[in-house]
Amino acid sequence: MNKIIVAALSFLMLVTIGCKQQERKQQPLSYSPATPPAQLPLDQLEQAAKMAPKTAQTWISLGNALMDAQRFGEAVDAYEKALALEPKNVPVLVDQGTCYRGTGKFDKAVEQYRKALKIDPKFPNGHRNLGVVLGFDLNRKAEAIKEFNRYLELEPPGPEADSARKALQELNSSK
Repeated sequence: MNKIIVAALSFLMLVTIGCKQQERKQQPLSYSPATPPAQLPLDQLEQAAKMAPKTAQTWISLGNALMDAQRFGEAVDAYEKALALEPKNVPVLVDQGTCYRGTGKFDKAVEQYRKALKIDPKFPNGHRNLGVVLGFDLNRKAEAIKEFNRYLELEPPGPEADSARKALQELNSSK
C-alpha cells in the first residue's frame, strides 16, 4: 500500500513539476522519480503536501524541511498533520519537540519528548533532546543529567555522545 502511495505521489509531483517547467522553461527539472521527497525544494514539498494530505511521509518531509529552514512554527504544524495520521511516530514527536523549543515553548517541547519516550523509552535522541531543554532552558539540572546519562547508556559511541558528555560536565560543574 505504501509503495502505491509513494508511486502515486511521485507521479503527481512529476506531473506538477512538469507543468511548472512549461511555465518556467528557463529552470531545469529539479525532480526525478529517484529524488526522495526530503530533497525537494520547500515549495514543491508544500505542493506535495496539498496534493497528498493523507500521506504522513509527505507531511514529515515538509516538517523536516521547515525545521531545517528554522521555520519552527510552520514545522510544528506540518508535524501535527503527520501525527494525526501516525500518532505514535516517535521521531516525529521528537522533531516536533525540537521545533517547540525553537519557538521558545519549552514546556511543550518537554511534553512531546516525554510522549515519545513513553512510546519508545529506548529512543536515544528523545533523552538527549529532553536533557538539553531540561538543563539549559528550564534549569532542571538533576533531571537533565539523568536524561543525558540515559542517552549515553543507549548510544555510548553515538553521534552526539561527545556533546552529551560535555553537557554532563557543564551541568555537574554548575550544581
